[in-house]
Amino acid sequence: MTLTRLFLLCTLGAASVIACGASAGDPSAAVPIDTTGRAAALDGKLSVPAGFTVQYFAKDLRGVRFMALGPGGVVYATQPRSGRVVRLPDTNHDGVADAVETVVSGLRQPHGLAFHKGALWVANTDGVVRVPIGANGLATGDPVYVNHYDGGGGHWSRTIVFGRDSAMYVAVGSTCNICVETSADRAAVLRFNEDGSGKRVYSSGLRNAVGLAVNPNSGAIWASQNERDNISPDHQDLPPEEINILTDGGDYGWPYCYGDRRPNPEFNDAARCARTIAPALAMQAHSAPLGLSFLDKATSFPAEYRGDLLVAFHGSWNRDVPTGAKVVRVHVRNGTPASVEDFITGWQDNSGSRWGRPVDVLVASDGSVLVSDDSGGNIYRVTGPGGR
Repeated sequence: MTLTRLFLLCTLGAASVIACGASAGDPSAAVPIDTTGRAAALDGKLSVPAGFTVQYFAKDLRGVRFMALGPGGVVYATQPRSGRVVRLPDTNHDGVADAVETVVSGLRQPHGLAFHKGALWVANTDGVVRVPIGANGLATGDPVYVNHYDGGGGHWSRTIVFGRDSAMYVAVGSTCNICVETSADRAAVLRFNEDGSGKRVYSSGLRNAVGLAVNPNSGAIWASQNERDNISPDHQDLPPEEINILTDGGDYGWPYCYGDRRPNPEFNDAARCARTIAPALAMQAHSAPLGLSFLDKATSFPAEYRGDLLVAFHGSWNRDVPTGAKVVRVHVRNGTPASVEDFITGWQDNSGSRWGRPVDVLVASDGSVLVSDDSGGNIYRVTGPGGR
């Protein structure tokens, strides 16, 4: 533990803030992106709004994906390729993790995780497991499956949240790019009772809804949506990625439709599309939006951020000009997402080469914001003006 902490502190350095130019904005954003007032952070590697700082919270976390706050505000994170969940305590509250503690291992591609009524719940690719947690923050028993759903496939990740109704919601992606699924589990958000029983489809037509977050005002579940690939006539910029506000029984279109209820050419069923729900917000195609987090508790950020949310864009794989690999701010107006602007950029250079790929966003217990990066194997800590 001592060596790990020493390495983190030695490699961190001061998070400098100097004036510099901004990166280019998304070509399909709803409103023009403000590229003024940017600053460098993380020794010049990243670009953030002026006044914000970025530092390493933890390093050398191979394939780190989703995060959650556990007892005492301690950060927990999944490492799907390693099959484990880790605990990252910051005992002296200096903004740097002191240790990497394995909470539970031997899991099947664990991705999303949540704490509910004193237990840790982890969404494996084939079902949710409940892990009892002791006073030391570690597991006191073996993980036990509380449910099962269709596992594996092209989209293997699963995300879990508990709603305001205490029900469990799990996002399960499609098996394919474009097809009619044989299992109702796929391309859907499933609802369970809080103990994992009573599975049913809550929302459907969601090709790969990786990010889930409960709106702190309305209680509605918001989802980030990864849309299809290889569509004619313009696979580069079609179809848009989405943020959807989920409703019970809502059909969001896939595989028959994309965007604002436009028929996919493989089905060309306009009548069916007319009965589906259009996205609450369309975003740049192939950005691969993953984790999202509302900023109501981000007390180190300026007050004007508190009604908005951040979304991690993992980045494209099939555009001639790569996009994504950044964190964006989604402005919320009258309870709905209204526009997008860059928040953190720099993981991708002008040639499209990347040294990191953001995955998840979490508001920490001290009001800072954490961003995970599975490619770089890091978790970054972001503070606003006056934050520490």
